[in-house]
Amino acid sequence: MATSEKSVMVVGIDDSEHSYYALEWTLDHFFVPYAANTPFNLVIVHAKPPPSTVIGLAGPGIAGAAEVLPFVESDLKKMAARVAEKAKEICCSKSVEHVVVEVVEGDARNVICEAVEKHHASTLVVGSHGYGAIKRAVLGSVSDYCAHHAHCTVMIVKKPKIKH
Repeated sequence: MATSEKSVMVVGIDDSEHSYYALEWTLDHFFVPYAANTPFNLVIVHAKPPPSTVIGLAGPGIAGAAEVLPFVESDLKKMAARVAEKAKEICCSKSVEHVVVEVVEGDARNVICEAVEKHHASTLVVGSHGYGAIKRAVLGSVSDYCAHHAHCTVMIVKKPKIKH
């Protein structure tokens, strides 16, 4: 890599407060203090689930699933657009203007790891939902998967718990 080229940092986001926190934390710690002289190019990636997986979650053999598919697809596209727009707003509020936001259809684990490869990222940042062992085992953990499969440094940002 030439010395004039910047490293790429990929941030994986979904529509959760944990992922938005991870994005804000990343901007605060790696981008704002350096403004235009940041050592990274920023790529934000959101994985839009395929409509068939959403319909599949409702159960097999749903009558009328074919008729519902266009509505589910429309809703998923709207949600993805909202997530991308919020990510851009967060970047703008932190004075980070040179950012690429991508929405890619697929499983979040694969989409994020493929984005790392595509952009030759040196760092991946993901948020942590803070699931316990049982929820992680049942639902799967995107951050855990990425930590084991992404071919770069992976930073998992946890939102601090509020002390009562």
